[in-house]
Amino acid sequence: METTLRGVGVSHGVAIGEVRHMGTAVLEPPAKQIPAEEAEREQGRARQAVEAVAADLMARGHLAGGEAQAVLEAQALMAQDPELIADVERRIAVGSTAERAVYDAFAAYRDLLAAAGEYFAGRVADLDDVRNRIVARLLGVPMPGVPDSDEPYVLVARDLAPADTALLDPTLVLGFVTEEGGPTSHSAILARALGVPAVVALPGAVELAEGTVIAVDGSTGEIFVNPGEEKKAQLEAAAAERRATLASATGPGATSDGHKVPLLANIGGPADVPAALEAGAEGVGLFRTEFLFLDDNKNAPSEEKQVATYRQVLEAFPEGRVVVRVLDAGADKPLDFLTPADEPNPALGVRGLRTLLEHPEVLRTQLSALAKAAEGLPVYLEVMAPMVADRTDARAFADACRAAGLRAKFGAMVEIPSAALRARSVLQEVEFLSLGTNDLAQYTFAADRQVGAVSRLQDPWQPALLDLVAIAAEAARAEGKSCGVCGEAASDPLLACVLTGLGVTSLSMGAASLPYVRATLAKFTLAQCERAAAAARAADTADEARSAAQAVLSGE
Repeated sequence: METTLRGVGVSHGVAIGEVRHMGTAVLEPPAKQIPAEEAEREQGRARQAVEAVAADLMARGHLAGGEAQAVLEAQALMAQDPELIADVERRIAVGSTAERAVYDAFAAYRDLLAAAGEYFAGRVADLDDVRNRIVARLLGVPMPGVPDSDEPYVLVARDLAPADTALLDPTLVLGFVTEEGGPTSHSAILARALGVPAVVALPGAVELAEGTVIAVDGSTGEIFVNPGEEKKAQLEAAAAERRATLASATGPGATSDGHKVPLLANIGGPADVPAALEAGAEGVGLFRTEFLFLDDNKNAPSEEKQVATYRQVLEAFPEGRVVVRVLDAGADKPLDFLTPADEPNPALGVRGLRTLLEHPEVLRTQLSALAKAAEGLPVYLEVMAPMVADRTDARAFADACRAAGLRAKFGAMVEIPSAALRARSVLQEVEFLSLGTNDLAQYTFAADRQVGAVSRLQDPWQPALLDLVAIAAEAARAEGKSCGVCGEAASDPLLACVLTGLGVTSLSMGAASLPYVRATLAKFTLAQCERAAAAARAADTADEARSAAQAVLSGE
């Protein structure tokens, strides 16, 4: 019987195929004692397994490149955490086997993360994956992961670890569905980068039986279980129409009446540039430089290394716009040489610009490297600070840019509600704003972006979030300055129209989403976008806001 389920659509497209579940997680190793004389051998086994798993994660990251590489390298560092390894060796010294010691040490660390606030709790899935891989190697059993199959399928899992998502083969994995996760989780971001239709936060997803035929609509978040031939035909026709529309939409972003909305790409480094160029990005709206710093968690990259990396990106967009975010360290991106290890709630502590102002030499080196990388190039370089709270923050960043001799526009990210509410004040110090809607939603609703249970509050259609966007955009318009969106909200084609109607002046997203947004914007006038935005803000819930905007744009 055909039934319909609804989760959160995070990557556009339609996939129809049989369900295949992720490989079974490693079972709990038995708690048996070993003789004292075997402890040294077991400690050696544990160290070898840790290093092998870390090397495998690094290799997977190198193959995947881009944002996926940084995520996987962060997991490799997690596997090699000195405190975790020391705890494993202590447990072996008092009689545990290597696999049991790893299991128990990771369990203890897992409990600490889960209790350390929602930001760190969101890393538990990554930690579990690292543990499972180490224990599997020690037990000599297959790694948990993507199933072997010669036929294309839809992958279903409770959650997907970055190591699995990064190397999905889109010729075999038609789409994926997870029970956990949210619209801004690692898996969602990587799915969009791959162009694989995906739905997350679907209650009961893992209960879908192996081999069941399902249809996944990554745009609406709907899952059709055992779809009939008529439903399949409808979905396939809609997908074909969408592909034709995408193919016909080319050139700069604009509404149907010619209102220009530059469409830019979010990137993590040079590896992401080819996809951005292929998708017709008009520049870069968010260059996440922290991925360069994650290569070595204990030391900042040299100025020379930074210059070379930045110049590769700047050279790819001659006479285009490249917006660079300086290092955003802290919270879920800790760095040993920068961020304190004992903060009770890192998400609300020293993060982003606050970290850089406490370590001015790191900021000074990065700004100097950007200045040198841009020398002699016609690119329009813009540099922005993360986690700006008020005018004092904005002034401190602008002063640092000027002191470094940086010839570029200086901007502030709006990720904290105070920056949106006082945007005109912030704009007295900087030349543009860029709305990071992922964190702005997180701080507005006290809802961690990695926790599926609160994904309702992470929905960028929430009217309160749209209100903050409108306030910031209006402030920028009053000051004659620009206000873009670089959060994942920009990748939703319908929401892109609403953001345009709210007064946002540019949209930046993963490369795979650019054609969808370009094609949708081209269908509507600016006035239609403004009416859709007003209707969405008048709603009380995210679902009502989405429906209201859809009704306006469809002429209902």
